[in-house]
Order: sequence, then C-alpha cells, then structure tokens
Amino acid sequence: MKAASDYIEEKIDELLAVLDKDIEQINANLSRLDELRRYVIKRDDISLSRLLERIRTETDDYSQNESARQLLRKELASVLGCSFKQMTLSRLQESVCGEKQVQINSRKTTLRALAEKLRKEHLSTTLLLSDCARFNSMLLRNVFNFPRVDTIEYTSRGSRKHRTDTTFINMKF
Repeated sequence: MKAASDYIEEKIDELLAVLDKDIEQINANLSRLDELRRYVIKRDDISLSRLLERIRTETDDYSQNESARQLLRKELASVLGCSFKQMTLSRLQESVCGEKQVQINSRKTTLRALAEKLRKEHLSTTLLLSDCARFNSMLLRNVFNFPRVDTIEYTSRGSRKHRTDTTFINMKF
C-alpha cells in the first residue's frame, strides 16, 4: 500500500512539473500573439520572420511536453483504476488529499484562466488578420480597378451593361 502511495505521489510530482511547463508555454504563446499583432500592425516583416523561426524551433518542446503529460495521465489512470479518458485533474484531485490536492487545484485554476485568456487573444489576433486581409483585398480591388462582383449595372434600356473599363492596370500616364 505504501509503495503504491509513493508511486502515485512521484507521478503527481512529475505531472505537476509537466503542468508548470504547460503554464510557461501558454504564457509564451500569449506573448507571441501579442508580438504577432504588433509586428503585423507595424508591417515589420523581418521581425515576423524571426518570430516564425522561433516558433518553429520551440514546437519540439511542446510535443515532448504533450507526450510526457499523456504518458503520466495513462500511468495514473492505470494506478487509480480508471480509463485514460476519465483521468482528469479533477479526478486526480479527488484521489489525493493534503498538499498535493492544493497543488493540483492551483495548477488547474491557473491553466483554466490562461486557456480562457489564450482563447480571447487568439480570437483578437484572428479578427485582426481577417481585417488585414479584407483591407488588402479592398485596396487591390481599388488600385487595379477590379469590377465589384456584387454590383450589376444596366443600360438605359434595361439590359445588363458589360463593363469594358475593367483592365488589370491602366497604363496611361
């Protein structure tokens, strides 16, 4: 019994370390989204490229941490006698008491708050990029005098008017 309890405590300590790494990664992602929006607004292509390269190099760390979390979850589920799907922080928190329960609750609360903040920041970034794409599209349409797809013009006789002034670029100087 003591050995199983020690094993569970050891696995919980490992899981807490993995969760701390998750918290660090979410904070880093929040910072990256902030940087991304700033660089897009400033139109700083060099900094955007550097940010993208940094993200590429850090992707492996995230994958390793994800694998470690899933392995610990599987091991804890096996020891506690529940399925992998049922093994959640809430379930783990109910299975222990004392300081470990407080530590798990603390990580769970922090992760929940950070996940909600990340969701909001992601939505803000998505909306900014969507607006940028829309503005760029409008600008191109106006610069190159593309006809509006949603506008239909008619002649004085009521027939559709074919636009002949829709050149790609007007080369008159």
